[in-house]
This record gives sequence, C-alpha cells and structure tokens, in this order.
Amino acid sequence: MHGLLRSVWDEPRPAPPPPRAWWDWALVGVLAVIAVTEGVLRPDLPLRVLSVMVVVGLVPTLLWRRTRPLLMLVIAFGVSELVPLVAGDASAEMYTTAYLLLLPYALFRWGSGREVVAGSAVVLAKFCLQLAFDGFGSTDAVGGFAVLFSVGALGAALRYRAGARAREFEQVRMLERERLARDLHDTVAHHVSAMAIRAQAGLATASRPGGAVDALRVIEAEASRTLTEMRTMVRALRGGAPADLAPSPGVGDLERLAGREGPGPAVDVHLECQLDGLPPSVGTAVYRLAQESVTNARKHARNVTRVEVRVTADDTSVRLRVSDDGDTGPLRPGAAPGYGIIGMVERAHLLGGTFEAAPGPGRGWTVTAVLPRSGAA
Repeated sequence: MHGLLRSVWDEPRPAPPPPRAWWDWALVGVLAVIAVTEGVLRPDLPLRVLSVMVVVGLVPTLLWRRTRPLLMLVIAFGVSELVPLVAGDASAEMYTTAYLLLLPYALFRWGSGREVVAGSAVVLAKFCLQLAFDGFGSTDAVGGFAVLFSVGALGAALRYRAGARAREFEQVRMLERERLARDLHDTVAHHVSAMAIRAQAGLATASRPGGAVDALRVIEAEASRTLTEMRTMVRALRGGAPADLAPSPGVGDLERLAGREGPGPAVDVHLECQLDGLPPSVGTAVYRLAQESVTNARKHARNVTRVEVRVTADDTSVRLRVSDDGDTGPLRPGAAPGYGIIGMVERAHLLGGTFEAAPGPGRGWTVTAVLPRSGAA
C-alpha cells in the first residue's frame, strides 16, 4: 500500500498538453452566455447578481485547466464555496456551475501525482462543506460523490490510455531503429570485411617485413575488433533474437513487390532513373518504406485494384511515391497514425529525410518519402 501511494505521489506530469485552441475560447464564451441567461430567467436564484458574477468570473479558469490544473481547481472550487458562505446564503447554486467538473477531470488527466493528491483534498473539503452547510440528504451525497469519482476516473483512464499509446509508439520507434541498425551493420560489415581480407592478403604476399606489414596488421586488428563490437551492439538491439543472415534488400529488389499476390491489388513498380551508386543504407530504406506502404495498402485500402510504386532520384535526393486507387474514408489511417506509419517516419528521419502519408488528390492514399542520396542525417 505504501509503495502504491509513493508511486502516485511521485507520478510526473504526462506529455505536454495540447495547446489552447479556438474551441477553448468558444467554450468560455458559450458558458458565460449560459450563465447570464440562467441568471435572468431563473426566478428562484438567490443573490442573483453576485451568483452570475462569480460563475462568469470563474469560467476563464478553463483556459488554463491543462497547464495549471491544480491552481485553477483551487481558485474555482475555493471561490465558488466561500462566496455563498460569506454572503450568508448557500441555499442554491447555479446549474451552470456544472462546468466546474471539467477541472477535476483536467487535474487527473494532466496534473502530477502531488497535484492530484492536493487537488483531491480540495475537492473533498468542498464536498464536506456542502454536506455540512447545504443540508444534502444521503441520496444527494452519494450521487454527488459518484459524479466526482466518475469524472476523476475518466481523466485517469484517458491519462493511462495516452501513456500506454505513447509507450507503444516508443517501442515501434525503437524497433525501427533496431532494423536500421541491422541494415547499417550489414552494409558496414561488408566494407570492413573487405578491409580485413585485403589486409590479410597484404600480409600473406608481403615479400619482406616492414612498415607496410605493420600497417596491415593494424588494419586487420582494427577491422576485426570493429566487426566484433558491431555484432555485439546489434545482438543487444535484437534482444537475443536469432540473427537474420540474409543480405539486406535494396532498390534492385523492388521488383519483388511487383505483380499480384493472391486476391490483392496489382502492384506496379517504376524506377525512373539510374540508381547505381546509391548508398546501401538509402537503398534499403527505400525498399523498406515501399514494402510497408504496399502492405498497408493491401490491408487497409478499400476497393483498391492497383498500387503504384515510383522511385525517382537526382544528384542530391531519392524520392519514393507509393499510391493506390482505393476509397478514402474513416477506415483509412488518417487522424491518428498507426504503428507502421510511425516506424516509417522514424526510419526516414534517422536518415535525414522526410515522410508524408495522406489521401491522394483524387482518390486513394499516397505515401511520399524523400531521402538524401548521400544517406547522411
């Protein structure tokens, strides 16, 4: 139990909250109008002018409910409870004050563990004061507590869900980095192995010992050590999984994606330029991005009959475009990127490139990636 309380107390704030948007201001304006309207039309409201002024004056606290959840909750709940007590009439509250429930929700959604504990104490104190001075019956008390508990539970649940999704996204990014490390390992290992072989050949054919032989010995030792360290690093990134001994695919392997696989759409591959001399890391990235894009089109596109893969290049960059002719609708990954798209974005950014996935100008879905030809980030 002590460990649970300690973990709650030490809980940091979640990721930075979304910035204040236009609809936050619209919400404040609408609530202010509703409060004034209630004050004018409700005949049984005591302290009419004071009540309306308090409710309207506290509405702007909603603008800072994400960035300052505890402070806004203390201000709103404290003022809304103290003003009726000081005025000597706490017999009725305005219905518009229901918007204050957004503050406990924001506290549990965006506050730190310490802020949640302190804010919960403030809410509980206000609830106890209402029980003592407003004469709530047991039914009203249970109902009010249930509402407050539900609001806090909703904020905590959405906080946990967002945190779990962020952790999953981070796992996808790490997996993509592992794959990129493996691809880079294969590329670098090829060159370092060639260095070691040349050094060994030089040692074997050297007619007389000298400085060249010593240099070749150093080259051989360094190449072998580099290969060992690189394999250790990649083995750790794989988490103990067996190594894939097959060579990493490149641009020349894009033709594998062409044709028709089972009942799925036909895939057309177009290489509109000579891609000789392309760094293996870039060629592998182009293939991986195209492969994932084609897979997404086959899985998620509706009524798709054709997928086109087109690769162009100039002296500085390589451009990949994958498009399909399927229907665009709510089933396509638009608002929230899926794990496949997150991984592709990570791979492109690690190589210093850009990646974009969006509906096409007419129909279908289009994936565009631009990578520097040099392969340098």
